[in-house]
Amino acid sequence: MSVVRTPNRGVLTLCAMLATLMQSLDSTIANVALPYMQGSLAASQDQINWVLTSYIVAAAIMTAPTGWLSARFGRTRLFVVAVLGFTVASVLCGVSQSIEQIVLFRLLQGMFGASLVPLSQAVMFDIYPVEQRGSAMALWGIGVMVGPILGPTLGGWLTQNYSWRWVFYINVPVGIATTVGLLGFLPETNRVRSRFDWTGFAMLGLGIGALQTMLDRGEQLDWFSAPEIIIEACVAGIGLYGFIVHFLLAERPFISPRLLRDVNFVVGNIFIFLVGLILYATLALLTPYLQNLMNYPVLTAGLVLAPRGAGTMLAMFICGRLMGRISARMLTLFGFAVTIYALYLMAGFTPDVSERAIVVSGFLQGASVGFVFVALSTVTFATLPLELRTQGTSIYSLMRNLGSSIGISVTGALLIRNTQVNHASIAALVTPFNQALRSGAPGRLWDPVQRQGAAALNAVVTRQATTIAYIDDFKLMMIVAMIAAPLVFLIRKPPAIATTGHAAVMD
Repeated sequence: MSVVRTPNRGVLTLCAMLATLMQSLDSTIANVALPYMQGSLAASQDQINWVLTSYIVAAAIMTAPTGWLSARFGRTRLFVVAVLGFTVASVLCGVSQSIEQIVLFRLLQGMFGASLVPLSQAVMFDIYPVEQRGSAMALWGIGVMVGPILGPTLGGWLTQNYSWRWVFYINVPVGIATTVGLLGFLPETNRVRSRFDWTGFAMLGLGIGALQTMLDRGEQLDWFSAPEIIIEACVAGIGLYGFIVHFLLAERPFISPRLLRDVNFVVGNIFIFLVGLILYATLALLTPYLQNLMNYPVLTAGLVLAPRGAGTMLAMFICGRLMGRISARMLTLFGFAVTIYALYLMAGFTPDVSERAIVVSGFLQGASVGFVFVALSTVTFATLPLELRTQGTSIYSLMRNLGSSIGISVTGALLIRNTQVNHASIAALVTPFNQALRSGAPGRLWDPVQRQGAAALNAVVTRQATTIAYIDDFKLMMIVAMIAAPLVFLIRKPPAIATTGHAAVMD
């Protein structure tokens, strides 16, 4: 495999990291600002949720054709247009005066941002030789994994101290710096003229768009009791089925069938799907757990979760040094083992859990993600032909995003359902004849015969039921990780990876 020889590797590494950080940060930074946007834009709860949904759906649909666009127009040209478009769309989001405007501009932001992660990953693979790619993936992965973790903290701080509009304005200096670096130092790739498979793209876009919309709105609309969710599920099924049929029968589908012949690429995509599912679902559960059950302010919750990002960064650097000395299979297996242990600790959480326990479990899970991500990102593309690299990174990014969407939706739905089931089970034991509820000091407060006592008792029961529901979700994530771990033995050792993975990262 050839590597682009350039004396400006450090600058290009920084540009790739900034582009990745900018895109991944925006996947979560706007979440905490939604209530402020809702009041400022006079939007309903249903309308304001489209600020998130529009971005997710647009990014999901436009991730897949990144490989073809890069080959057709040149990777540098596409990269610069994507960064500039994302930056301009961010400004437009910040100056929006109505809900219709911000949803439209978030769509544009998602469309331009979709290619940032796969393009930056492809650039990192091209500018580093094989023996340094473990370290390169460690550096680049900081933006991918730390961005979503730090997003809620940064978003809460900007919203509280300035305005929700600064959640979007913060992208402007980053976008300008990245654009200047790319234009000045990234050489253009060869352009390949080829017909675009519009039928395959339309089927895949329809399926993914409908699936993402269904997952994002399902919890709000009570899933399949709502006609909208049923329609979206049917459209998703038809679109994905149509894409599979077309992919198998078409002469030149826009996703190359050669990708599926690489065992490491296929296994790597399965794993990154599971990483997205476990990481983002757990993070989505922890934030409301800290704020709603433990009554943490948004900034305090963000600070308690920050060690998760520190664990990720530390593990990425360590794993980058170990690549080549220890097989990617063993590093991935170690990462999943640490994930299982961290989730085991989280399954023992109560509303009175100490901050130390939260920090330790978060740090461990962040570290586990760092080991898995670096090892997977290196071995998944190690044997992939150069001409398929950009297309492969786009599919890799798409699978991670799909995993996170499915994980968040499934755990969110189970949380609501299990809270209701647990509440009913606990409430069945609450009767006026239960003397434990009417004796002692607490009993006078929880007397179910008295109106105030019944209300206080219901609050306690709800809190306990919700706690158990969270624990069930953490256990589910632990079981998923345990089932997935043995799949590492399907990973093949790439013959091209040398034993100098600890080499210097920068020239």
